[in-house]
Amino acid sequence: MATNMKALRDRIAAEGRNLGSGILKIDSLLNHQIYPQLMYEMGEEMARRFADVKVDRILTAEISGIAPALMTGYVLKVPVVYARKTKPITMFGPVFLETAPSHTKGGEVNLLVSAEFLLPDQDVLIIDDFLASGQTLRALVRMVDGARSRVAGVGVVVEKTFEGGRNFMRSKGYTMPIEALCTIVSMDNGSIQFSEEDV
Repeated sequence: MATNMKALRDRIAAEGRNLGSGILKIDSLLNHQIYPQLMYEMGEEMARRFADVKVDRILTAEISGIAPALMTGYVLKVPVVYARKTKPITMFGPVFLETAPSHTKGGEVNLLVSAEFLLPDQDVLIIDDFLASGQTLRALVRMVDGARSRVAGVGVVVEKTFEGGRNFMRSKGYTMPIEALCTIVSMDNGSIQFSEEDV
């Protein structure tokens, strides 16, 4: 992890809560409250890691993925598209629809993107909040495949390696680069243990 992401690790260490069952509560910095300067630094770091990759647009899922995706898109100067979980009345015409299990909500959630915003023959960078089981990321990859475009890479704010998401993605034959700004290797006994590379 780059040294300027120590601020992210420190925030998670100070404010994150282990709720059990592998659920990490970081509402105070990612999906309910946001520190704009930290989020911008995360976007800069994500853009740096994918600087050598052609990116036409960024795809994420609402709602926690929007802020890091937006900051990454700002630095890379590309549009950001986010998958909706409910279909608004303004969404009509062809739609890409995938489902993925929700770790925090329980059950399956729908992910929808209007085909007018996910175009063919583009290089799409996927940015999301977590890489846990890999199911949500796989759903987003399937959307890009459905649009006949290419996944340029996957970037996440936090990877929980103990849930096996990276291995799951590789087992499905996906070879795109996967980057995590912070890596958590264990949440046993109420702890939050970071990768030694992050310390």
